[in-house]
Amino acid sequence: MTSRDHRTQLHSATRRKLLIGMAAVPTAALLSRVARAAGPATAAVNTTGLAVTDDTVTVGILHSVTGTMAISETGSVEAEKLAIDQINKSGGVLGRQIKFIQEDGASDWPTFAEKARKLLVNDKVASVFGCWTSASRKAVLPVFEQYDGILYYPTFYEGLEQSKNVFYEGQEATQQIIAGLNWIVKEKGAKSFYLLGSDYIWPRTSNKIARKHIENFLKLQVVGEEYFPLGSTEFNSVINKIKLKKPDVIYAIIVGGSNVAFYKQLRAAGIDLVNKQNLLTISVTEDEILGIGGENIVGAYAAMKYFQSLDNPTNKAFVKAFKDMWGQKSVIGDVTQAAYEGPWLWKLAVEKAGSFDTDKVIAASPGIELNAPEGTVRIHENHHLWSKTRIGRARADGQYDVIYETAELVEPNPFPKGYQ
Repeated sequence: MTSRDHRTQLHSATRRKLLIGMAAVPTAALLSRVARAAGPATAAVNTTGLAVTDDTVTVGILHSVTGTMAISETGSVEAEKLAIDQINKSGGVLGRQIKFIQEDGASDWPTFAEKARKLLVNDKVASVFGCWTSASRKAVLPVFEQYDGILYYPTFYEGLEQSKNVFYEGQEATQQIIAGLNWIVKEKGAKSFYLLGSDYIWPRTSNKIARKHIENFLKLQVVGEEYFPLGSTEFNSVINKIKLKKPDVIYAIIVGGSNVAFYKQLRAAGIDLVNKQNLLTISVTEDEILGIGGENIVGAYAAMKYFQSLDNPTNKAFVKAFKDMWGQKSVIGDVTQAAYEGPWLWKLAVEKAGSFDTDKVIAASPGIELNAPEGTVRIHENHHLWSKTRIGRARADGQYDVIYETAELVEPNPFPKGYQ
């Protein structure tokens, strides 16, 4: 689990429909791209043997489009392809059109590592936009570090990681977990929590951080904590426990297709998220609600940095361009929007560096700002993004009402003291 860099207004009569989305893209990145001027010589901008020619540069897209995580990751693929298409139509990167090679991680962590190695070693891509779960990111991390590749990772995550080879576009724990808990305690007077999660790195580590914050810093109570294998569809047992414990807040970090069963069973059990029971999630975006059904999650709260309903011109243009490309029924969640930022952030870094070389792009990245659909984001020296924290409340139509946002960008701190 950003701010959209510089806007462009390149409107051609025949491509107006898609280019309207340029209002949602980095201004600085696009201003210099009125025509496809010839870029610098390949020998000058590619000294390490990447897939760069005089006319093209090849990147990788690596997400799950099959398996239980496809419900969450498909939107990331679509957003990255939209960004690439817009960049190409605005002149490309250093005068070169972007080509992409897409691989399917298939919701399987060893497969992610295998495909990452293929993209870096065989295809020699200049960067990769990919992964969703922390398990997939952890699986590919040694590959990117061994072969000195660049990964743009779009998902909010638990923090406690920093790599030269990864740019973390989603929020870490202080920007999402801790901020969200502080909000619900202050606004709802919550004193007891029941923690739920899918059984892998991100939910377990996130709930470890949440528990420490609740018990050690807020001096409140955790009354239950349970985990479920990815793809689980049976939640009636834990729902019964929740009804007995009566926590002030259900804190839910269930991912992928399991969300459909969980929220439907929650509603069937008579748990009223609108009037009686607070539920705070950091994992359910509009993408998942499309499968869950808005009527099953209405009233729930989510702590994210982006919601499709954000009312600003850049976001409205982005939403229109996304729907024009992928269908009017498509939706955009936090991770999807962050994934859209990846190609633009990479473009800005390449052009600032004047090179596709990995080390030069990495060195040029800190301080880069993007005027994104979510608002301005900026790359920190720790490779995370300065961004705003927001709270949304789920509506029956599958969208969120934004009911809170921080006044300023929140500095990323992936290693907060007292939470490790």
